[in-house]
Amino acid sequence: MNLLRRNAEVGLLIVRVLTGIIFLVHGISKFQGGIAGTQGFFQSVGIPTFLAPIVGGLEIVGGIALILGLFTRIAGVVLAVIIVGALLTAKMGQPFMMGTEFDYLVLFTSLQMALAGSALLSLDSVIFGKKARGENRRLAEN
Repeated sequence: MNLLRRNAEVGLLIVRVLTGIIFLVHGISKFQGGIAGTQGFFQSVGIPTFLAPIVGGLEIVGGIALILGLFTRIAGVVLAVIIVGALLTAKMGQPFMMGTEFDYLVLFTSLQMALAGSALLSLDSVIFGKKARGENRRLAEN
């Protein structure tokens, strides 16, 4: 593996793990002290309360999936959809520099995982073997 390709894989690994940690922590926080607080917040911004445990659960599972590099692309899509939902509801109308810049950053890192995946130190690479590694290699060469 040449140095440029290796650096790209290390960069994707860092983005994957840190994005996973962010979603894992945010998902866990939705359940701390009971889910009722999160349901109340969801209701206050017009989101059905039954979605609170679903969103929290998806953030936890998606965060763990990214950390482990398991179904990285699928996790990236799911987490990007959650962030788009947050931007269109809870964050709607907020100025960019008043908190939404973090949401956009996490949206873009989730989209990066959905589009590029991450083969380095990933379960995807172990489970799917050469197919996952070869796909990322072809993308890095183009």
